[in-house]
Amino acid sequence: MAFENPSREAIKAILQKAGNIAVVGLSDKPDRTSHMVAAAMQARGYRIIPVNPNVSGTILGETCYPSLTAIPEPVDIVNVFRRSEDTPPVAREAVEIGANVLWLQQGIISEEAAAIAAEGGLTVIMDRCIKVEDAILRPER
Repeated sequence: MAFENPSREAIKAILQKAGNIAVVGLSDKPDRTSHMVAAAMQARGYRIIPVNPNVSGTILGETCYPSLTAIPEPVDIVNVFRRSEDTPPVAREAVEIGANVLWLQQGIISEEAAAIAAEGGLTVIMDRCIKVEDAILRPER
């Protein structure tokens, strides 16, 4: 069966409940899309947890972790800025840490990652920009 994203109403509910958003592939370079999207979400009140094994220290004022499993607190949404072929291991880690949602950013599609996450009980969203969805569905923020 072909993958289908949750309804707009379901995505709105996900965003309303979200606290911590781990951003896998978050760049420390302000001109990168991952940085711009994460900064915008942070400005809208979400807690961003950077995940990038190539960055030590902080990004957007938050401690950067080398992997999802290194994060010492619960994660609601795992937002992924990685190539499609690199997402299955991220999906496995998202399941391992008990995240609620695996969100692959616009242009990122992986049936394998979606299957891993769904089998692990996560809601999966693919090929959608979390910043755009939040702006459309939650304009009051």
